[in-house]
Amino acid sequence: MFRFGTSCVITRRVFGEGVRLCSGNAAVKDGFPITKISLSEPVSWLPRPVYASVSKAPHETQVTTLDNGLRVASEPKFGNFCTVGVVIDSGSRYEVAYPSGISHFLEKLAFGRTENMTREDIMGRFEKLGGICDCQSSRDTLIYAASVESKGMTDAVEVLSEVILRPRLTDDEVLDARMAVTFDLEDLQLRPEKDTLLMEMIHATAYRDNTLGLPKICPPENVLKIDQSILFTYLKQHHTPSRMVIAGVGVNHDELVDAAQRHFVESPSIWEKLPTLANNRSLEIDHSVSQYTGGIIKEEADLSDVSLGPNPLPELAHLVIGLESVGHQHQDFVTCCVLNMMMGGGGSFSAGGPGKGMYTRLYTNVLNRYHWMHNATAYNHAYSDSGLFCIHASAHPSHLGELTQVLTRELTAMAGHVGKEELERAKVQLQSMLLMNLESRPVVFEDIARQVLATGKRLQPEHFMDLIGQVSAEDIIRAAGQMLRSKPSVSALGTLNRLPTLSDIEGALLNRNGQLPSRRRFMLFR
Repeated sequence: MFRFGTSCVITRRVFGEGVRLCSGNAAVKDGFPITKISLSEPVSWLPRPVYASVSKAPHETQVTTLDNGLRVASEPKFGNFCTVGVVIDSGSRYEVAYPSGISHFLEKLAFGRTENMTREDIMGRFEKLGGICDCQSSRDTLIYAASVESKGMTDAVEVLSEVILRPRLTDDEVLDARMAVTFDLEDLQLRPEKDTLLMEMIHATAYRDNTLGLPKICPPENVLKIDQSILFTYLKQHHTPSRMVIAGVGVNHDELVDAAQRHFVESPSIWEKLPTLANNRSLEIDHSVSQYTGGIIKEEADLSDVSLGPNPLPELAHLVIGLESVGHQHQDFVTCCVLNMMMGGGGSFSAGGPGKGMYTRLYTNVLNRYHWMHNATAYNHAYSDSGLFCIHASAHPSHLGELTQVLTRELTAMAGHVGKEELERAKVQLQSMLLMNLESRPVVFEDIARQVLATGKRLQPEHFMDLIGQVSAEDIIRAAGQMLRSKPSVSALGTLNRLPTLSDIEGALLNRNGQLPSRRRFMLFR
């Protein structure tokens, strides 16, 4: 009786009054069995659905330039939380006149003691606002950002102005930063994943001793060289209003402009109040255009004893082969992004369906064919004036020669036949990834800030969706052919006695089939 009563109540809730249960618990409405009703036709006893309509609120990014050259950009977004932050035209590429590693230090020193706040004050304020904060550096930008409740937007801007323009950088904080940087350097050597080290190596190879090739991670010999005076000198030169963009997502634009005016314009920086903090020598900002050089950097390392717990990891040799690509303002930038999705790749342990890229070339042609291949992944790094397209792969050192041949073959095949199905799949996957990422406020914030910093405006996602849809097989072949004309950049880490020479790799990339010279292949693969 209890089951029958419960079922009857649920049925009435779903289908309304006038419903009864007959033998076998079959629901009947007006003498007609519910199971016989068509699911493709509307029914009379259900109310007509009311669908959500497209919001008419403006979604365009608003940009305002203040008197001191500071740009403020914002975009509305529904919700109780907002993301605000500052993106600065800074980073490791500008450290040519300084000891490399300043950006690494600034990451560790972020959100510390300022002229008017302690670290505890800053963290306490974010805690009350239910917010988080972060600082990240790259080769061409330095980002300070916070996500807080919308009512705390002004407080977040005030904190950002304090940590960017008025940090104290005390001796104790610099000492703590040195310890944190030293730990990072030791951790990079000990951890089994070598991606970060290899990305450093391939950039140093591709842009030897200039701009994008300068180290992002502080070299060990510079840990003790970087002090308060050097840091303040760098901040004074590079953290100027004309090199900054304040961006907000889910905020009122006028309120953001007012907050920026109060805290970033009317309140001076600490190096303006105390000129003695910075070095008096005049250093000009480096405006050099990146120079792609190519070449090879090898680092012999014994990776045979890497283990985690009772299960030792396999000994691997890592290889990255890169080619000069294009910057993010180049007309072929979107084409190179589609090519990157088409190459795809990942680890041999990965599982999943087409949504994970299991039908990309590096899966179907490499990981699924060679049992000894541990990883093969394509990357496309784009900057304002250049780009780097590369494939990172790893295998046991005994297969390093074969691994090199497989990578050169796949790179040369990029300029060959492009199937219609694989191209459409790559384009749809890139469009899906673009829209999925832009569902996150921090991603939208970074997209707005980076675009405004580079071009002074922000193009909407629809613009890039159209550009992706217009990419043709001929565009892929042309862009890949242009990349293959550049000198290769090669970085390798591990036991490298079977690594071919740079001239062999360069010759294989010029070969239509991507084959290493026959004599060399015989020596490597016998």
